[in-house]
Amino acid sequence: MTIGFDSYEFWWWPYLFILLIGWLPTDFWRVLGVLFAGNIDENSKMLVFVRAIATALVAAVISKLILFPAGSLAETPPELRIVAAAAGFAMFNLAGKRIVVGILVAETILIGGAWWLGVF
Repeated sequence: MTIGFDSYEFWWWPYLFILLIGWLPTDFWRVLGVLFAGNIDENSKMLVFVRAIATALVAAVISKLILFPAGSLAETPPELRIVAAAAGFAMFNLAGKRIVVGILVAETILIGGAWWLGVF
């Protein structure tokens, strides 16, 4: 039997599934990172390499969401998604690298553009 999100009919099962499959494995590695991070030099070649890999993975996920989206996001034109991401990134930089500002600007443009085009 394969255990998945829809395996059981109990109301609490999706929450337990998210806890077991999503949160616990992630937190395990976070705890290990906190325990061992004090002994690692921030400028070591290994840490610079790990940071580069992490940044590349985030960039890949964002690129996939923009260029090859799924669900409702796929109904929006690619130009709108690209403009929203570019404007969000520009405002992130102009606002002193405040992540919340970049996210709010990008979401506002994306949702407003989708509404204006009649997608939502």
